[in-house]
Order: sequence, then structure tokens, then C-alpha cells
Amino acid sequence: MAPISNRPVDWEALVTDHEQSLYRAALAILGAPQEAEDAVQDAFLKFLEKAPEDLEHPGAWLMRVLVNGCKSRLRLSWRRVGPLPDTLPAPQEAEREELEELYALSPEDRAVIHLHYYQGYSTGEIAQLLGQRPGTIRARLFRARGRLKRLLEGELS
Repeated sequence: MAPISNRPVDWEALVTDHEQSLYRAALAILGAPQEAEDAVQDAFLKFLEKAPEDLEHPGAWLMRVLVNGCKSRLRLSWRRVGPLPDTLPAPQEAEREELEELYALSPEDRAVIHLHYYQGYSTGEIAQLLGQRPGTIRARLFRARGRLKRLLEGELS
């Protein structure tokens, strides 16, 4: 483990400013609240250990570390995604089916949807965060939107 930096960081402000957006992104990617909490904690620890001294945008750095950490967690052999737990706040059957469809998307597609629509990142920014080409991100968005649209049209007709 690398030594912890001695640079002054306002940890309270850093955590307060970024914890919710990081948690929502991790939850969208991983689908499990406990894993999302662990991923956010790991991102903050990596910031403490490895963030560059002259970092201009700590939120973007944290998001990239978080997304990469979530991708690593998804590759673990013991991790299996099952049906959504009954404790999720989806009181109506139609809402539950929509959530099931959203979680049926691949983790990569869920990540792109979340980063674009909930975090407000552009496709170019998402491409940088995920280490992919902007065209790949646009294709993922297009496919994921199409799948969700088919679901909604099927329920409305």
C-alpha cells in the first residue's frame, strides 16, 4: 500500500459534495446497496492514497475510480446478480417490472444510462470516465434507450 499523502484536504467537504452522486452511480452499476457503499468507500480510500496533488476536478477523478472499481467488482467470480430484493421501493407491479428491465440491462449499459441521465455527463466525458470511445458510448446509449422504450411501449399498449 502506498503511503498516505500529507496534503491538506477538506475531507468533510469532499465527502459531502460527492458521496451521494458516487453512491447513486455505484448502485446503478452494481444493483446492490451494500456493494455500492463498499465501492464508494474504496473510491475515497483510493483518493486518499493515490490522487494527484494538483487535481483540478476531484469529483471527476473519484467518479472514474468508482466506475473502474465497480467494473472490477462485476468481474469477480462469486458475484451473481439475482432478482431484485422485495425491499426495493416499488409498490406497484408495473414499477417493479420496469426496475427488473432496467436491471436486466448489462452493467455497462446501466452505467452509461446513469452517468448520462442522472449525473449529466456528456458522451465524451463518459467515454473518458470509462476509457472507451465516444462512439461506443453513443451506441450503448442508443441500445439501452431502445430496450427501455420497447418495454414502456409494451406496457402502455
